Amino acid sequence: MNAFVSRMPAGIPGTLSRSAAQSTVDTVNITPSGTTGAPPAYGLGVLIDAVTGNLRIPAAGDTAITGVLVRPFPTNNSQDGLGTSTPPARGLVDRCLRGYVSVLLSGATAPKKDGAVWCRIQNAGAGQFVGGFEAAADGGNTVAVPGAFFTGPADASGNTEIRFNI
Repeated sequence: MNAFVSRMPAGIPGTLSRSAAQSTVDTVNITPSGTTGAPPAYGLGVLIDAVTGNLRIPAAGDTAITGVLVRPFPTNNSQDGLGTSTPPARGLVDRCLRGYVSVLLSGATAPKKDGAVWCRIQNAGAGQFVGGFEAAADGGNTVAVPGAFFTGPADASGNTEIRFNI
């Protein structure tokens, strides 16, 4: 048995956290591993590269985030051991275009319910990662994500939920 004394965990990064009926997810080709922009984790802000047509994490100069890299469901296999998960090195992945998604908070500012969401596009640092969602702007290092809002504070592990295009 599990007992949650004060709060349940906010989720697993990259997981659709509410009904799939409230979500729009499409399947896209991922930027191959070993090339610039390959997503290192689920739950990151992503976009389609204008040159290659493949999904990638944002980079300096990008002005928009078009989705969130989400875990496939249903799935029956993984390239990782139990308790860990990384996106595939090549092939197809799922991108959430609309829905509720669990993400790992990037940055030190605590999110608030209905607070604006920013995505880091450059200059990763301690606790800040490219493609990560943040609760405060950081100059030219982040871009606002229109239509995205935090649904509440992060849990003890730094996981939180965003409402994306709803």
